Amino acid sequence: MADQVVETGDVRHAGRAAGEIEFLGRTRELKELRADIERAGLDTLAGRKAPRARVLLIAGRPGSGRTALAEELVRQVADRYPDGVLRARLTEPGGTPVPVGRAARHLLTALDSPAPAGACEDDLTDALRTALADRRALLLLDDAADAGQVDALLPDTPDCLVVAVSEGPLTGISDVRPCTLGGLDAKSGVELLTRHTGSVRITVDPRAAEGLAEECQGQPAALMLAGGWLAARPKASVSDLAKQLRAEDTEGTALTRVFRLAYAALPAGAARMLRLLALAPAGLVDPQTASALAGCSVDSAHTTLDDFVALGFLHAVDTPLPQYEVPGCLHPQLRILAEHQERPAELELARARMLERTVRLLQACRAITETDSPQARQKLLDMPSALRFPTPRAAADWLRLTRPALLASVRLAVADGELDTLARRLMTQLVRAMAAHIGTQAAAADLYDIHSLVLGIAERRNLPRERAAALLNLGDLDARAGRTADALTSYRAALDAGREVNDPYATCRAMESVGGAHLELGDYDRAADWFGRALVERLARGERAEAARLYGRIAAAHTFAGRYGEALRNWRAAVAGHRKNGDVAAQACALSELARVQEYAGRPEESLRTCREAVEWARRAEDPRLQAALHLRVADTLEHLGDPASAGLHRGAAERILGDSNLQNDPDACEIRTASAED
Repeated sequence: MADQVVETGDVRHAGRAAGEIEFLGRTRELKELRADIERAGLDTLAGRKAPRARVLLIAGRPGSGRTALAEELVRQVADRYPDGVLRARLTEPGGTPVPVGRAARHLLTALDSPAPAGACEDDLTDALRTALADRRALLLLDDAADAGQVDALLPDTPDCLVVAVSEGPLTGISDVRPCTLGGLDAKSGVELLTRHTGSVRITVDPRAAEGLAEECQGQPAALMLAGGWLAARPKASVSDLAKQLRAEDTEGTALTRVFRLAYAALPAGAARMLRLLALAPAGLVDPQTASALAGCSVDSAHTTLDDFVALGFLHAVDTPLPQYEVPGCLHPQLRILAEHQERPAELELARARMLERTVRLLQACRAITETDSPQARQKLLDMPSALRFPTPRAAADWLRLTRPALLASVRLAVADGELDTLARRLMTQLVRAMAAHIGTQAAAADLYDIHSLVLGIAERRNLPRERAAALLNLGDLDARAGRTADALTSYRAALDAGREVNDPYATCRAMESVGGAHLELGDYDRAADWFGRALVERLARGERAEAARLYGRIAAAHTFAGRYGEALRNWRAAVAGHRKNGDVAAQACALSELARVQEYAGRPEESLRTCREAVEWARRAEDPRLQAALHLRVADTLEHLGDPASAGLHRGAAERILGDSNLQNDPDACEIRTASAED
């Protein structure tokens, strides 16, 4: 094989620095792969239109250059696919297959077509195919564990291309075009060594260099480690390393033998840090993570991680933050070393330190957004400088760039089973940080997964209070996604959990949510009944503000049911409650709704008086949107009463308010006008 491409390990992230992948040819394989894109498939030869995207398979052992070849192919043909290149990793660093639903959601997010939070796997894959139906995109599915993963993600259009990377064949997918990689030839192996050691030692003893490449069996990852070993020892000859490899135990692959030799040469502290990196979530590590795992300073960890890159143990990821990746081909070796050389208690302590550091970073990430509060500012200043973020933008960037590792941390912490308390704290802080920097709606999919994990811990540990909270959160996300029946099931389960521990907040919240679900389902009688149950609880505990709000929800249910008398009675109770509480804005809103129902009930004069009263309270509340909406409602009522001149005055007043408040181009202001016109 004269033409080769060299990869120093498996590439798993698009952000990898370009300098870490060194190409030495592989022109024949690239030419054949490009030809396979255009070659007629079995369907075409049979006179049928190809129903799905073409699949090109690049197969080889981890570290053989398989992903580097895929990336080079993608680079060369990307301009043919105007809708972009999508990448998904289908195997975790520890060898666990990535769930198809998670991979599909990742691809949908890259397409700016996010699916609803909590959608099932079939819905996600259907949504992905729909999103790709009219596109010409290229999918790189890296480290596929089996054909089922790839098949579930295949677009139903021949205009897309799928490049799959796997260790073996993808049996079961029709018309796959395979390209199987072996080791590098001696010439390419020697050239790779030269790039790390310089030309002098190779030129002095070319036969020894060829022998070393042969000992490494042409495996790029093994040659990378060998080159790093030589680069760190300027006085060592190539033949010295070749002799040591020959003297090594022949058990295992060439990669494992070179790795054992390179690892044995590390100082004790560095060796311990390296093997503990097997615990890094998603195979991603930064100085903070390494510092927590090894129990050293952040600066020391940063220096050691850079050394590992030079030695071929790690890859530097091309991001604004110092971030590194454990090569997939080395992860099994590190895991074995950690299990054999560290006591279980020490591994558990290292995990706990890592999770605790992550919790504190998330606390700092959220705290930087709360600097308006003196208490929050002081809390931020009390944190160690290594944990603080200089600006909210820096915190948001950190959260965005470390999101895959953070979510993997949560999953690993829950799966561990021994660190549930830390796992719950981690999930709480992650939810708060996402809400602060991303927003609940934008982060809904991740939040749904997190709350599902919280529910799992609560059920495993028999924690009814936490179970109720998780079920309420999941119910809210289901409700927002339009899965009202699922939301109702979660709310009822939350009610049972709240009652089990006599939790008044969870109980009332669940009752009201059950009522809201019934309202959405059109069962207005049950909605009013459940709102009424929640009202009784609120009144019994003297929660007047919540009680006033619930009067309004009961009134809304009666309004939908056409029971205007009951609706008017409850809206008046809501108005009175807000007045007693001194909530001027809520009182104005309640008066507005009261006026609406009066109009529905055929009482336009009463509606007009109530609207005018609501306008005055909205003015006192300094709510220009509500003032404008109420003026428009007054205008509509006056037109119904046959007074177009007065109606025009009120419409003009609404326009002036919107203009003075710079709301003319505000979507919410437009919604006010529309809602008023519909009313």
